Amino acid sequence: MRIILANKFYYHRGGDCIYTINLEKLLKQHGHDVAVFAMNFPNNINTEWNKYFPSEVNFKFGLGMIEAFMRPFGTSEVMRKFAMLLNDFNPDVVHLNNIHSQLSPAIAEIAHKKGIKVIWTLHDYKLLCPRYDCLQNGIKVCEKCFDDKHNVLRYKCMKNSVIASYLSYFEATKWNRKKIESITDIYVCPSKFMASKMNQGKFSKKKLFVLNNFIDIKKCYRENYSRKNYYCYIGRLSEEKGVETLINAANSLPYKLKVIGDGPLRQELERLSTANKIEFVGKKDWNEIKGLVGNARFIVIPSEWYENNPLSVIEALCLGTPVLGANIGGIPELIDESFNGMLFESRNVENLRCKIDEMWNASFQYAEIAKVSQDRYNAEKYYDEIMKIYKN
Repeated sequence: MRIILANKFYYHRGGDCIYTINLEKLLKQHGHDVAVFAMNFPNNINTEWNKYFPSEVNFKFGLGMIEAFMRPFGTSEVMRKFAMLLNDFNPDVVHLNNIHSQLSPAIAEIAHKKGIKVIWTLHDYKLLCPRYDCLQNGIKVCEKCFDDKHNVLRYKCMKNSVIASYLSYFEATKWNRKKIESITDIYVCPSKFMASKMNQGKFSKKKLFVLNNFIDIKKCYRENYSRKNYYCYIGRLSEEKGVETLINAANSLPYKLKVIGDGPLRQELERLSTANKIEFVGKKDWNEIKGLVGNARFIVIPSEWYENNPLSVIEALCLGTPVLGANIGGIPELIDESFNGMLFESRNVENLRCKIDEMWNASFQYAEIAKVSQDRYNAEKYYDEIMKIYKN
């Protein structure tokens, strides 16, 4: 088959980018022809498809601001270059990922009009929430825009800015549910939770297909599953990730915590840490992560937003590392409390503190967790399922 993968960035930036790059590799390994469509960006992987990439836009005041404001609605450059790629590559399938703002759903409309099958993997809640994360002002979980997109204006949810919120509102009304659904054949939902929210937002059940994310399980193979006396957090150090809740719980416990990652809250979180038993190790590459997470007694995912199908959980489990996860979003679907971890109430410091203590003193079959998880999240299993979607 001939497949175009579209994502706003084309480098290892976040979960959506990693998924797109891994899927490209997987499809090529099985003999498919794959093209990529993304925005030009300095960090992008060099590819033969660069000539089709629309120019970079920056959503900050200065030159190019008009182009940036218009990009979410579908600018002439994006549409022209994507149409060129369609004509030159002649795909059977266009597989969309995270395309809003820098590319826009205009590319789905172009592909649909040409009779090309459009598949869309949903990495966030942008089709339901103009902010994309179902957080009111980035703090409180909120679903008010599921029914009325005016609420993004009422609460100034985009950067607490009237202008940014109006831009998101107009984008949501242009690419409304009825229009988006008419140009998309299948939505791939990485979690049952995502599918349930899409259905709650009145998207047709017939177009919702639940398929967990996958990883290259070979990178998770270990010679032994021994553990050291610490537990981990891995992820971005930002408000919605709930790391402050974790630090507040960890401060009152005697166990060593290693915090892997970086972000805007790092300095504040380091200030909140009252003992040297909490160590901030910064951002690490995979080989370092494999050692840190693979030797940890467990990891904590204290999220305070609707996590979809976090790769950090999947990777930890495939390393044989149990997970203590917030009972929110798609996280509970990944955790079997009788086998590979536990759940706690999101935002509840005391409940988290008790569960960390319980996890520390629990016994887990690390090698068995790895074996079961690698079978569940392996690339070949994913390939079989995605091909059913492409060919259906």
